[in-house]
Amino acid sequence: MAKNLSIDIETYSGVDLTKSGLYKYVQSPDFEILLFAYSFDDEPVEVVDLTQKGRTLPQRVLWALQDPNVKKAAFNAAFEWYCINKFFVSPLEQWECTMVHAYYAGYAGGLGLVAEAMGMPPDKKKDTAGKALIKLFCCPNGKKTKKHPYDRVLPKHEPEKWQLFIEYCRQDVVVEKAIKEKLDKYPLPEQEQRYWIMDQAINSGGVGTAMPLIDGALYIKDAVEQELKENIRAITGTDNPNSDDQVKAWIFETAGIEVKSLEKKVVEDVLDAVSAFPEVVTVLNLRKQLKKSSLAKYATLKDGTCADGRFRGMLQFYGAKTGRWAGRAVQPQNLPRNYMATLDTARELVMQKNVEGLKLIYGNVQDTASQLIRTAFVPTEGCIFAVADYSAIEARVIAWLAGENWKLDVFRTHGKIYEASASAMFGVPLKKITKGNPEYELRAKGKVAELALGYQGSDGALIQMGALKMGLEEEELPDIVRRWRASNPRIKDLWWKLDRAAVQCVKYGTPQYLQKGIVLSRDQEYLFITLPSGRQLFYLHPGILPNRWGDDAISYEGRGASKKWVTLETYGGKLTENVVQAIARDCLAEAMYKLHCAGYKICFHVHDEVILEVPKNDPCYNLDNAIKIMCEPPAWAPDLPLNADGFTSDYYKKD
Repeated sequence: MAKNLSIDIETYSGVDLTKSGLYKYVQSPDFEILLFAYSFDDEPVEVVDLTQKGRTLPQRVLWALQDPNVKKAAFNAAFEWYCINKFFVSPLEQWECTMVHAYYAGYAGGLGLVAEAMGMPPDKKKDTAGKALIKLFCCPNGKKTKKHPYDRVLPKHEPEKWQLFIEYCRQDVVVEKAIKEKLDKYPLPEQEQRYWIMDQAINSGGVGTAMPLIDGALYIKDAVEQELKENIRAITGTDNPNSDDQVKAWIFETAGIEVKSLEKKVVEDVLDAVSAFPEVVTVLNLRKQLKKSSLAKYATLKDGTCADGRFRGMLQFYGAKTGRWAGRAVQPQNLPRNYMATLDTARELVMQKNVEGLKLIYGNVQDTASQLIRTAFVPTEGCIFAVADYSAIEARVIAWLAGENWKLDVFRTHGKIYEASASAMFGVPLKKITKGNPEYELRAKGKVAELALGYQGSDGALIQMGALKMGLEEEELPDIVRRWRASNPRIKDLWWKLDRAAVQCVKYGTPQYLQKGIVLSRDQEYLFITLPSGRQLFYLHPGILPNRWGDDAISYEGRGASKKWVTLETYGGKLTENVVQAIARDCLAEAMYKLHCAGYKICFHVHDEVILEVPKNDPCYNLDNAIKIMCEPPAWAPDLPLNADGFTSDYYKKD
């Protein structure tokens, strides 16, 4: 009897998958599965053409889809599972995701990128011609031509290309199986499989959206953008206020200054250069408002909200090397913060499409609408959001991991870590660092140091964390670094321990055992860091390279900033960051799993924050009980002092 079934499908929907997401795409009435490619165990790949009249899946496949003894696998199995379950039955618990397995093992990207990074031979590589075929057969025919004057291109219209498409689908299963075979040497831990199943429940359940607010925001966005364009035209006389070239030419004519770029990151420098020309400053500030990209999230919300009023698919499981989730679609990790006190009033004005009222009360209409994006997420009628957030979890984890006992005492007692850090750095009694005392100004130094310096950062890390904007002088920064490191000797020691252990392990292949169950080991493919939870971090093809000071440094292969597969360098502080963030992620994942098993409805989560939908005034499912669950330390870290706080609300917001 077969034990494994590898699957790849090609589908059609009138809904744009990239704009609206998987769930709305599949829920479209015209959604259909075109091709179903499959392979049992080591058998050849078969492709079923479901566009042929009367054709369905073989009985053997139909049985296997429901058989708990047959593991179903696909690359990005969330897609195959959800699509297949529109027409057939296949329980999620029986599925495995080869993409998630690849991400766990240190790879990134789509099927083709993973196959390429694995160095697959030509017959095991993804067919790169597939994108054009997908556009041809899987999407509506938006640009009708003489050759294709119909709304949709069918197999009968392009029979030769259809045969190529069948082979493309077949090849995807060949590649997926080859990847899976290589990964099976490094099994995905059982708890990660359970977390992935939970993640699918969260993503497919989704969260409610306030469509009147979204529609009002889009109306206001269009109205304000039109007004901004007219104001820019009135000053500059340009045809297209969005055109960088036209505006740069106008700046040269007006101010005699040649501007090379008007990209967001350099506009502030340009403003300084043209400060003597008020009209140029005005135009640049108007364009900054015009280019405000966060309001585009309202369009994403509208495009992706399903017929039942819920937005789905915001999270990618194991989207980061540490195992953390990555954002998708509306990117919940990058939502603008809200800081206005009158959210209810602002929401009401936006829903009324009252541009003048917003101007009168708030001034900057776009900034107001931007602050309200979070509030577009709403609970089901009769429920409220219970939002629970871990308090300073990375600071707690690094103190626990390093054995920085004075910090652990702070977290187990009063919890004022910024004040305590300033006290330790500057030798000032903690009780003096309170509002009203001159010593209170040290708190800012303690805060920025805690946020910036835990992973071997120095002056640059402080600047990046906003030290200069807080009023600190650049000359003060080296002293802050020195004092913080002196008051955190065990954390500093942890950087060097991890660095030395990694170098020793890569050089000589001998396992290195550190505190709290951290183990570094290697084989011919990887450097592994085993975490207290038992999960491992993978560093592919590790090596030793000289760093800029001539010392030994660890190198490994991964996806760089350009999204290309490159050789990367790491060091003790970065490894510490990886380990700490991975442990914090494991705490969150375990807490969410406990909440999930306890019956809580998790709508989504952001960083270390969980957004739950609970019935109003429920004695069991409420914020206090959820926080108790989150604060239970994991079995593998019984002495880790976790703490969480939260609030309830009729809409999502940053408290």
